[in-house]
Amino acid sequence: MYQALYRKWRPMTFADVLSQPQVTTTLQNQLKHGTTAHAYLFTGSRGTGKTTCARILAKAVNCEHPRPDGNPCLECATCRDAEAGTLSDLTEIDAASNNSVEDIRDLRDGAVYTPERCRYRVYIIDEVHMLSVSAFNALLKIMEEPPEYVKFILATTEIHKVPATIISRCQRFDFRRIRQEDLVARLCHIAEKESIPLEPEAAELMARLSDGGMRDAISLLDRCAAFGETITAKLTAEAAGAAGRDALLHLLKALHAKDAAQTLQLVADLHDASKDLQRLCEELILLYRDMLLLKATGQTALLHCMADEQPILQELAADATQEQLMAELNVLQSCRERMGRAIDRRVELEMTLIRLCSEMPAAPQNADVAALQERIAELERRPVQPIPEQKPVASPAPEPVPEVDLKKITMSDFQPLAQWDDILVECGKRNPAVLGTLAGSRAVVYANVILIEAQNPFFLTMFKDKANARSLGDAIQSIMGKRYAIRARCTAAATDPNTAEELLEKAKNSGIKTTAVT
Repeated sequence: MYQALYRKWRPMTFADVLSQPQVTTTLQNQLKHGTTAHAYLFTGSRGTGKTTCARILAKAVNCEHPRPDGNPCLECATCRDAEAGTLSDLTEIDAASNNSVEDIRDLRDGAVYTPERCRYRVYIIDEVHMLSVSAFNALLKIMEEPPEYVKFILATTEIHKVPATIISRCQRFDFRRIRQEDLVARLCHIAEKESIPLEPEAAELMARLSDGGMRDAISLLDRCAAFGETITAKLTAEAAGAAGRDALLHLLKALHAKDAAQTLQLVADLHDASKDLQRLCEELILLYRDMLLLKATGQTALLHCMADEQPILQELAADATQEQLMAELNVLQSCRERMGRAIDRRVELEMTLIRLCSEMPAAPQNADVAALQERIAELERRPVQPIPEQKPVASPAPEPVPEVDLKKITMSDFQPLAQWDDILVECGKRNPAVLGTLAGSRAVVYANVILIEAQNPFFLTMFKDKANARSLGDAIQSIMGKRYAIRARCTAAATDPNTAEELLEKAKNSGIKTTAVT
């Protein structure tokens, strides 16, 4: 029966684990000196070797003929049974599907028995962060004072969800993302042993798309190998649902040239080819990130792009400012977050790309620090003048607003209030609560009367309060230069009346009090 490559090529010793020397060296030293802990906690992103190291450690502590370097021999009956999953003293639990308190109680009850064949009874709990609160409490009880023949190895991708009481009782090891050069070398080694024709550019693309995860990279290699032909970068992109490098660079050049028509056409072509637009956005983010690093440092050591792509990115980065690249990268990252919950991902991406093709305002330049410091020093050198005592002056009462005869005007007499957006901004500074109920609102004006049409019915309730009404009137006076009589209605709850007087009458019949702010 065919076995997936990521299972077939799972590391069997600590030496086979890539990019984790801070973990493997420590564990090997503990095994050589017999100082292993009773509980370990392995944390890191997916595909970095957490479960693999847990299995190697479980075999090593019980190996009948351990190697001098701390690795298991892989030949004794214990190692063979552990690898086959038939060793009774090794229990592996998936906490994602066995997360109840009853599951942990069964574990705790079984832990009181001595091992049947081995020196230690080992429990590997994968995705431990999925345990319930009660299950964590039950696990804590046995981890506080475990029998000397029991060892726990916990693994998680979300360390922040593990209680501090559990973490404090474990030796914690943080697994890093696997380096790209290690991923490429491993993929080429596997391809050679499996007689899979793999081009170096394709291996680099697999390593980049896997985002530091070995399992994802090998699974992508396995998928590409099913095509039965030489694996190229183009074939890899098609298998992963990613945009080809040529198409991606053409899209980047169109964005740089502010060519919205070509940009949208390229997106349409990729969408018609069933490319994943969310992954396309992620790839654009990585390219902008590389351009930003080139602009900021001029070095290529930290880049994700291929070597032949660096001159193109350097040329594009040279024509942009660092502030512009940061602003555009921020827009793309916000788009990526929204695409996860958007109804139509294509529309979300197209709106973002149109915005990038428009003239985005450049970020403000930093002020001259030296001149600013000199100005501050000058102010500090000036003698402090005493402030003469002044008697408080009562602010004059606002003048009453004369109202027009509402019976003689109709809705056609009102004109849209052009300054309404500015008034909303000013209102938000004075009373954010009122602003929250004015989302989607509009206003019209005639003579000295402003009619507000709100979509949120709660605005009318807020408007009854004199303090809220006055703050809105003050905001209008600040922008318009004089006070207005304010009338309000809710467009969601009432139909348009023919005259303003009918509007007031309808509001009174509904029990809503209208107020003129002076």
